[in-house]
Amino acid sequence: MAKVELKQPIVQEIAEQIQDAQSVVLVDYRGLTVDEDTQLRKQLREAGVTYKVYKNTLMNFAFKGTDFESMSSLLEGPNAIAISKEDATAPARILAKFAKAAPALELKAGVVEGTFYDADGIKVIASVPSRDELLSKFLGSIQSPITNLARVLNQIAEQGGGAAAAEAASASEAPAEEAPAEA
Repeated sequence: MAKVELKQPIVQEIAEQIQDAQSVVLVDYRGLTVDEDTQLRKQLREAGVTYKVYKNTLMNFAFKGTDFESMSSLLEGPNAIAISKEDATAPARILAKFAKAAPALELKAGVVEGTFYDADGIKVIASVPSRDELLSKFLGSIQSPITNLARVLNQIAEQGGGAAAAEAASASEAPAEEAPAEA
């Protein structure tokens, strides 16, 4: 009975971590050196991702009845989970990039925004740019036509087209001045 009482706070901790998570990625970390593990944890922490090693049975209890229950069947061997509450693709992106340099790190599966992905699916998710990258590309695509228009208008003004534009503007104002005034 005492063992169950000791484990309950840990199950509760896991449940709280995953409660509002955008994504949770499950990895097998066997074979990572201490230095590699330290580097990985630093990269994840800098991206706002929580990375923890828990006992499989405790993760299994915490996953029950949640979107993450689909990962329970993969809880064999030493596992760690990477949890992000902000950026849905950050855990997959960072882990996949790190796994290229440290092949001992194995991406097993993940749940991103409520959808289960196997190892291959997580690698595809890893290729999706972050929200900030997508926003900057979007803003860049919006600004490009505006910048080009400004450049063209500037060139017209520099080539004397400004005088023609000024004459056209004054010509359009002239009829308004010639209109008879009402008495």
